[in-house]
Amino acid sequence: MLDDKTEIHPLFEGAPKTTEFKKLRKRILRQTREAIEQYGMIEPDARWLVCLSGGKDSYTLLAVLHELKWRGLLPVELLACNLDQGQPGFPATVLPEFLERMQVPHRIEYKDTYSIVMDKIPAGRTFCALCSRLRRGNLYRIAREEGCSAVVLGHHRDDILETFFMNLFHGGRLATMPPKLVNEDKDLFLYRPLAHVAEQDCDNFAKAMNYPIIPCDLCGSQDGLQRQQVKVILDGWEASHPGRRQILFRALANARPSHLLDPKLFDFMSLSLAPAGAEINSPD
Repeated sequence: MLDDKTEIHPLFEGAPKTTEFKKLRKRILRQTREAIEQYGMIEPDARWLVCLSGGKDSYTLLAVLHELKWRGLLPVELLACNLDQGQPGFPATVLPEFLERMQVPHRIEYKDTYSIVMDKIPAGRTFCALCSRLRRGNLYRIAREEGCSAVVLGHHRDDILETFFMNLFHGGRLATMPPKLVNEDKDLFLYRPLAHVAEQDCDNFAKAMNYPIIPCDLCGSQDGLQRQQVKVILDGWEASHPGRRQILFRALANARPSHLLDPKLFDFMSLSLAPAGAEINSPD
């Protein structure tokens, strides 16, 4: 059914007919659907604000969500949104023209957060934290204005892994990007349906579909970012031990509080020994 030309969303028109691409496409669809179901992302009468930056990840997110909806597997209303943050040289017509051609309902919002970031961040410091905070605040505002119940982002498996190690190495905590979150005001969900999808699959998919990729010249031009350093480490592990990323990712869903050190997660104080002479049930 996925290959029936009479039943295809415009976002998939012109898709390569190779076996390799068909496997890639089905894998991304399956993993996205699994994440949506596993983390309970579908609520009644849902309307999602699907954030589109113009990068490979957000194009993959947009295409896969519309494909699932097209197949009747995602009973939510989708509204694509691009926040033009006023970066010099940003090709402002690319996304509106693409979304019109693809028959995707959308909203394009202009908000010059670039000037704020450049004014507030000292020379030599990275922009990501402030840029992300300003962008997120505007996306929440837009979601409320549009009657959306969720803001949907294109973060993938590798983003989640890199964030975990950034928190571990630089923040001294075990934490990462959750696939499902409620915002501080408790009025919006934040979803990451690509949580199980590998970055390389997003890259291969967007390139194969020839989507008009827009690079992020604001932070992408900076050297020495913590995330880039972590990516190098993970790349090295993956090169020497193929499959290491997936093993690490599985570990994030297999936490054992009793084997960590956080007394807020496990009541170590209540641990006690069995009374002398008590019968001990050994496992079979």
